[in-house]
Amino acid sequence: MAEVLDATTATTEPWADFRAALLDDGVLLATDVDGVYGRSSTYESVADAIDRLVLRVGADQDALSVRFPPVMPWSNFVKNGYLESFPDQMGSIHTFRGDERRHAELVHAAETGEDRAPLLESTDMVLCPAVCHPLYPTQSGTLPEGGRVVEVYGYCFRHEPSTDPFRMQAFRQHDYVYLGTPEGARAHRDRWIERGLEVLGGLGLTVESVVANDPFFGRPGRMLAANQRSEELKYEIVAPVFAEGRPTAISSSNCHLDHFSRPFGIDTADGAMAHTACFGFGVDRITLALLDHHGTDPEGWPADVRAVLWP
Repeated sequence: MAEVLDATTATTEPWADFRAALLDDGVLLATDVDGVYGRSSTYESVADAIDRLVLRVGADQDALSVRFPPVMPWSNFVKNGYLESFPDQMGSIHTFRGDERRHAELVHAAETGEDRAPLLESTDMVLCPAVCHPLYPTQSGTLPEGGRVVEVYGYCFRHEPSTDPFRMQAFRQHDYVYLGTPEGARAHRDRWIERGLEVLGGLGLTVESVVANDPFFGRPGRMLAANQRSEELKYEIVAPVFAEGRPTAISSSNCHLDHFSRPFGIDTADGAMAHTACFGFGVDRITLALLDHHGTDPEGWPADVRAVLWP
């Protein structure tokens, strides 16, 4: 649900001072939509440095490197179960296919603020909600002995409007994904949690790993969340942000079991259904955590932190 903040309540939010500093210093540029920002060269210099750091940390993984656009086919979106679990966060892509009369109606609706939805039609695409989701349909078939590790980076979208800078609707993830045996998936998860803590701690952030769950939708979703926690399938690396030190996830790791391999027919070398796991560095959240902790001017950050990011 969108967070509606009027002028009397906005200043009471814990992130108000931080958001104001980002905007006043030109690090982020506000748009007409909460959670959607322009990003300055200062901001992007930090995000790009984190991207390069993630690649250096994973250089020993012999990972296949892939990139996808920020859209994905509706058919794969349905198959991977996101629609069932998170319908409130999806972003469906619509377009106009009408004639001149309908076009005039659409322009009129835009000018008057009327509902445009009846004049638009859905396409066969949605905005990508997680950077690893477009990967699994491309991995159908039999994996090599020992499984496969894939490095993937890109933009994601989740419809969660908020003035909290840490809740951007469009954000970037940099993932290392494992496809293979159940034991291999758990080992991948554990290895990357350890690496994530080391890397993020080395940037001067106070971090810890905690068991977590995804925000599944509805009553069945509450059961899924409870199972996810009880089986410890999801961990988040959190760091304190804002003046009150609110723990905020900046990276996460998920064991998916065979959730993605079943709909897309991904098998291990011995013919069993594959398990998958991913570890994701939240590039924008890490960037924001650094800006919150060290200040909005990276030139003034501690020398050891700068040495890690810009070696």
